[in-house]
Amino acid sequence: MNRIVDDQITLIPYYRNDDISLLWYQDSEVCKQVDNTDQIYNLTKLHKMYDYLTSHGSCYYIQYEEVLVGDVTLLDNSELSIVISKEYQNLQIGRRCVSEMIHLAKEQKMLKVSVQIYPFNTQSQRMFLALGFQKVDEEWYEYKLI
Repeated sequence: MNRIVDDQITLIPYYRNDDISLLWYQDSEVCKQVDNTDQIYNLTKLHKMYDYLTSHGSCYYIQYEEVLVGDVTLLDNSELSIVISKEYQNLQIGRRCVSEMIHLAKEQKMLKVSVQIYPFNTQSQRMFLALGFQKVDEEWYEYKLI
């Protein structure tokens, strides 16, 4: 079921859409933010990643003004991941999607939401801290739900 974030953003449950999603993961800067590697994804790696995410949590495409611009996942272990294509970053999309994932975590009776952010990714660090996440380790941030 789709999750309406606001009048611009809808979260759509994952379905195979390689033509769009592979493009996000073939940007070496995005891969650096996500995996701390410059190695871009091929189709096999993309499928393996999405197969894992969908079998271990709730994975959604981020639709912004009718365009798929990234994905966001809340894993069963309360870990959150989000990817937004470079041309759509800095539009508050990530902030609004993370807030929606916090609501989903509450619905699922989770105790916290955690996210791994590499030390060089100061843009993501600022966003998660602004949303109320606390730094708990060098690369880990948590949002306590209780």
